[in-house]
Amino acid sequence: SAGNTGALMAGALMVVGRIKGIKRPALAPIIPTRTGNMLIIDAGSNTDCDEENLMQFARMGSIYCSYVLDIENPRVGIFNIGSEPGKGNEVTKKVYKLLELSDLNFVGNIEGRDIPFGKADVLVCDGFVGNAILKSMEGIALFLLDMMKEELMRNWVTRMCALVLKDGFKRIAKKMDYSEYGGAPLLGINGACIKAHGTSNAKTIKNAIFQARKYVSGGVIDYIHKEILSGVDISG
Repeated sequence: SAGNTGALMAGALMVVGRIKGIKRPALAPIIPTRTGNMLIIDAGSNTDCDEENLMQFARMGSIYCSYVLDIENPRVGIFNIGSEPGKGNEVTKKVYKLLELSDLNFVGNIEGRDIPFGKADVLVCDGFVGNAILKSMEGIALFLLDMMKEELMRNWVTRMCALVLKDGFKRIAKKMDYSEYGGAPLLGINGACIKAHGTSNAKTIKNAIFQARKYVSGGVIDYIHKEILSGVDISG
C-alpha cells in the first residue's frame, strides 16, 4: 500500500495481527549507502519505545537482512549522538548493554554522519528519530541532485562535461531513487505487509510486489516465530 502509514498499520493488525511475542510491529525501509544498503528500524510506526521494543526491532531487522537482503551476519547498530558506549538517553544506554550481551553482530553506536558510509546493516532507533533520518536523507538527496543539475547546465562547457558524465549520474540517480527499493516492510506483522512511498509510481508498486514475494519466500515470519518458540528471547 502507498496509503497512510497509520491506517495501514491498523488494517494489518486487524486483518492478520502481529506475530505472537512481538510487542510492536516496526516500519523498516532500506536506504542506500556508500557500501550497499542499510535497514532503518523503526521509521515511523512507534514514536516512543522502550528497550524491549528496540531489542525486538534489532532482532527482526537482522533476520530480514539475512533472509531477504542476503547479508551474512548483518551488523547491528544503535542510532545515537556519539559513538561512545555511555552516550544517549537511558533507553539507548540500556539497549547498548543488552545488544553487547546478545548473539547479534553488534557494532555499537552509529552517529548521523556515519549513516551514508554504511557502518551498519541494521540501524535501530525509535520511529520518531527514524522518520526524521529518512525524510532528511530524502530531502538532502533531492537537493544535491537539483544543485548538480543546475550547475551542470550553467554554460556550454559544463553542459559538455555533463554529457561525458551522463552515465555516471544516471547510476547515482538510480541508486538514490526510492522506486528501486519498492517499499518498507512492516516487520512483526503476521504476514507480508509492504508500505510504499506516498508518491509511488507503477515501477515502485512492481518492486514492492517483488519485495513481498521475497519476504514470503525468505521465510522471515517463520524465522521470527522459530526464535521465539526455540526459547530465544527476541527482546534480548
